[in-house]
Amino acid sequence: MKVDLFSIGRFTVHSYGLMIAIGIILAVIIAMKRAAGRKLVADEVLNISIIIVVFGFLGAKILFVLENFKQFLVSPMSVIGSSGFVVYGGICIGLFCVFAYCRWIRKVSFLRYVDLVFPCVALGQAFGRLGCFMAGCCYGKETTAWWGVTFPEGSFAPAGVPLIPTQLISAIGDFVIFLVLIWFTKKAKKVGDVTALYLLLYGAGRFCVEFLRQNEQGGIGPLTTAQCFSICFIAASIILFMLNRKMPYSANYAEVLAEKTETDSTEESEDNTDGEHGELKENSNEDAAESNPDSDEE
Repeated sequence: MKVDLFSIGRFTVHSYGLMIAIGIILAVIIAMKRAAGRKLVADEVLNISIIIVVFGFLGAKILFVLENFKQFLVSPMSVIGSSGFVVYGGICIGLFCVFAYCRWIRKVSFLRYVDLVFPCVALGQAFGRLGCFMAGCCYGKETTAWWGVTFPEGSFAPAGVPLIPTQLISAIGDFVIFLVLIWFTKKAKKVGDVTALYLLLYGAGRFCVEFLRQNEQGGIGPLTTAQCFSICFIAASIILFMLNRKMPYSANYAEVLAEKTETDSTEESEDNTDGEHGELKENSNEDAAESNPDSDEE
């Protein structure tokens, strides 16, 4: 639990930033390796990963500014320059930008690529939460339980007070989501099911953890902003699961390609057969005309 790990001259390595960097690198490497097995283009996965990172951080900062808008009006740079981010803002803006890239720029399947990427997103989030624990941000409520964690001076969390380690709880939950999604990928029947399961698991997990966190941001009624987003994620996952049940496409990309190849071969064979039958029919008509003395050509 240390905000700054070490310094070299004016360059300081922060624990939070280091853990996020490790999470991003691991997530991208795993996603690109998984792309080959899913019959997807690794370069596209890299491009999508860059979009998620860049616009994800931008979206997370935008939502943080909106949550602290009164302070932003008084002192803009104190909010923009802080280390505060809101994960849901990053997920929403990142997803929209990836959708725009896949749909309108590259014209590739959005759901197939996010199905591939989301397990790795959960892995990156897990390392990010470990960074939160080391820095002391996103801390929980005070507790007298034996597993309460006391943060030292210099952390973002109140020093000398036993707190619920919500960062570690979230990190463990994200690691579990990563493993579940990797397993579920082999069982999924429809494209988009992995994405739907991520939205469901992350939304439900974050909704529950919010009850343990020391939140000062507003929300709607008794619900925090994150819990409102969680409900939207859960609803979106249910809708996506229901829509997928009506879709004909499979989540097994090898089967999809095999079916397409088989269909193309069948159509080509039918075309050739029709051509041969047409030629035979034409030749038969010519022979019949020659043998018929009452034909018009006589």
